[in-house]
Amino acid sequence: MSTFSDTPMEPGGQAGYGLETRPTWTGWLRRRAVATLPPEKLLPDRQPSYVASWIYVFGALTLAAFGVVLASGAVLAIKGPDWWHVSSAGLFVNSVHLWGTELFFFFMVIHLWGKFFMAAWRGRRRATWITGVLAFVISIATAFTGYLSQQNFDSEWIGTQAKDGINATGAGAFWNVLNFGQMLLWHVLLLPLVVAVMVAVHVLLVRRRGVVPPFPAKGADK
Repeated sequence: MSTFSDTPMEPGGQAGYGLETRPTWTGWLRRRAVATLPPEKLLPDRQPSYVASWIYVFGALTLAAFGVVLASGAVLAIKGPDWWHVSSAGLFVNSVHLWGTELFFFFMVIHLWGKFFMAAWRGRRRATWITGVLAFVISIATAFTGYLSQQNFDSEWIGTQAKDGINATGAGAFWNVLNFGQMLLWHVLLLPLVVAVMVAVHVLLVRRRGVVPPFPAKGADK
């Protein structure tokens, strides 16, 4: 019976089975990930005392609202674009999706302005700030395509009013706001995926660099 050897084969050795120890890209990736974001930072069991301030809560509230939006949107996508027009349950889920979006933007705007006045890019946190701003901007486009996908008079009015402005920029050549199918797919697939990636990167950067501390009190350095 043949057996596998766990020692490297010597040059010129006889033919047979052997396992050579060589570096792999998966091993390099694991070591790099652990060095960049060790477990104690990824899943910390304690936080600085200043995190108890209410201004730090709105980031978590934004994530919670985002989860509600994704969950309710997934149900709407499964049931189809006509469901919320003909079913009371569909109307309820659509309302949850709408108000989850409203809360998502409400919490995110407070979080964004709060971090702006705290200069959240301090301490090598520029990438954290940039990914948060990008998530906010892309979320606006996602909400816009959502309004265009309502299949009612509001969506028709919004689409016709936005058409000329977007066409004037040249973007209308490949992004037609009057094309329901295109706007629906952008809303349920492409843009949410980009927002989710931006949010995930943003949270990982927060874990890596930590939350930004408040400004020191005046005269504290004297």
